[in-house]
Amino acid sequence: MTDAPTSTPADGTAAQPDPVVGALAAVTGALAGGGEERPGQVQMARAVAEAIADERHLVVQAGTGTGKSLAYLVPAVLSGKRTVVATATKALQDQLFEVDLPLLAAALDRRVDFAVLKGRSNYACLQRVDEVAVDLDQGSLELDDAGGDDQRGELARLVEWAETSHVGDKAELERDPSVAAWGAVSVGPRECPGASKCPRGEDCFAEAARARAAAADVVVVNTHLWGLNLAADRMVLPPHDVAILDEAHTTEEVISSVCGIEVTAGRFAATARAIAAIVTDPALIAQIDSVGSGLSDDLEDHRGERLDSLDDALMLTLSLAQAHLSSAMDAIRKVPDNSSPDVATRKARAMTAATALADDLTKMVEPAADLVRFVNDDPGPPRMRLAPLAVADTLDRLLWNPENGGGAGATSWDPDDDDRHDADEGAFGGGFGDERSGEGPPPGPSTVILTSATIPATMGKVLGMPDEATEVLDVGSPFDYEHQALLYCATSLPDVREPGYPEAMRNELDRLIRAAGGRTLALFTSHRAMIAAHEELAPDLSFPVLRQGQHSKAVLVRRFTEDEPTCLFATMGYWQGIDVPGPTLSLVTIDRLPFARPDDPLLDARRERAGAAAFKSIDVPRAATLLAQGTGRLIRSSKDRGAVVVFDKRLATARSYRWDLISALPPMRRTKDRTEVINYLREIR
Repeated sequence: MTDAPTSTPADGTAAQPDPVVGALAAVTGALAGGGEERPGQVQMARAVAEAIADERHLVVQAGTGTGKSLAYLVPAVLSGKRTVVATATKALQDQLFEVDLPLLAAALDRRVDFAVLKGRSNYACLQRVDEVAVDLDQGSLELDDAGGDDQRGELARLVEWAETSHVGDKAELERDPSVAAWGAVSVGPRECPGASKCPRGEDCFAEAARARAAAADVVVVNTHLWGLNLAADRMVLPPHDVAILDEAHTTEEVISSVCGIEVTAGRFAATARAIAAIVTDPALIAQIDSVGSGLSDDLEDHRGERLDSLDDALMLTLSLAQAHLSSAMDAIRKVPDNSSPDVATRKARAMTAATALADDLTKMVEPAADLVRFVNDDPGPPRMRLAPLAVADTLDRLLWNPENGGGAGATSWDPDDDDRHDADEGAFGGGFGDERSGEGPPPGPSTVILTSATIPATMGKVLGMPDEATEVLDVGSPFDYEHQALLYCATSLPDVREPGYPEAMRNELDRLIRAAGGRTLALFTSHRAMIAAHEELAPDLSFPVLRQGQHSKAVLVRRFTEDEPTCLFATMGYWQGIDVPGPTLSLVTIDRLPFARPDDPLLDARRERAGAAAFKSIDVPRAATLLAQGTGRLIRSSKDRGAVVVFDKRLATARSYRWDLISALPPMRRTKDRTEVINYLREIR
């Protein structure tokens, strides 16, 4: 048994026990195996405690293995201040709620109230459930011609589950429901009229989740919901003093998404369904649905483009959409309010959805000067988007200095859109400000903690953090990278821009996989390169080779983890959030340096604003962060050993930026010698 940790005051008086360090020791001591001594974890915990006490902001780079979640949870809980922890991945959210917070409460022998809060669309809507149940009984439910019986059965099972569930969270279901079925029993933020206007408002699952969050000391959310809270004048989450953003390197992307607008065919279809539930006018409903499909067709011609102006086809489609929505809202208003509570709820839901879409179309036609209008170029249906040109300006108004701005402007990104269905990204309709009408938005957090294993050097500037109130800290990693990992840059390969590179890269990958005995996570910057490599290499390798897209991410990672020789080929979604300790993962390969496409419309606008400094201030930090994240998949415990291979020779030859990239990586031993890395891989098998 060791003495309690102490701190010695500067005036020379007797050393006093450090409560944060002592509590952290108690919690880590309760871990299986007693935990390990981690100086970086202690350093981080002290810094978090000081930032909370002084009401300042803190940016902490905490390398893999630091134990950063306990390093911020312990001082946050001891502070007695309400804390919101925002995570970028569901896996980390589950870890905090199911493991870390219960462990902390038990080890400290104190009551800690904590809750998980998700977006409204993650919870079944009991009013919609009642409506579906009635329609099923009466045989009046409209179903697709194909698979009608299957849909009816699925909806019946969802109704039965919702009527017996205490939480109503979709995550309770053994398997994910279809998008159509879940959409029938849930509502998005643009449909919910609010608890006070709903017959089932008193026993609403989403409202119950909000109540639990309002009473909690620690609320765990995803980063999108936290960002949406800012965009909605801090009315979505309960007022809190401390905000902790884990995996903070995603913050710019998240804020850009939630503080903008997105219009898709899926939004029109969802709005048409809501209107059809209260207005009997098939022609009008068909017009709204059709104009959404027409918009999707028009946008296909502009994939990946920045829309500084709108062509005639897009203007005509958007004008028609506005006209049809105006007619729909007129029709909704004519429905009598006093028919029944059910009718009143359907009416409010339809008007909410139609009004939100109409408002967004107006902003899309005449965007504010600080927003960029463009069309996505990633897989899936086309999406017309508005996004902030400068996230720093947006956060200055919404977070760092809300008294100087306030109001989110264009803040209507729709994460509940059927086209981008995600269990962790739905937003709340209504909000914690409902009962405070007239009082204005609640104050923002006095302390914001941003932490990640990889923090871009430019993040503070990109996010507009006030220099005078922000501390930046790097606590390193407890792993001995110099002895645990080898970094190999394949300088003998052709340049990635030369025609012979793809084949040479695949041949090199084949040799390395064989030397490693499988056990490889091969990361690619494009689906095309991943598929080509899998098709060429998998048939001739004696090891199982999985590929992204064959199964769900959870299934692929589980199979990769459980069968040691297995290889996994994947793209950007697997560059972070994958935790596979042990010999199962001994080789990580990266096909190209992860620079963004030069024609990315949003980044292109930001490059124009940055001028000559754009490459060094935008592209290089982004690539360095992604490269470090991909590299970070290799060493996940103090016993791991392995190699990281970058096939892109620019990592070793690009004089203007190679050290920016290398400096962002863990301090691994480096080599350009293929023989050395092959012998190393064979040695550690």
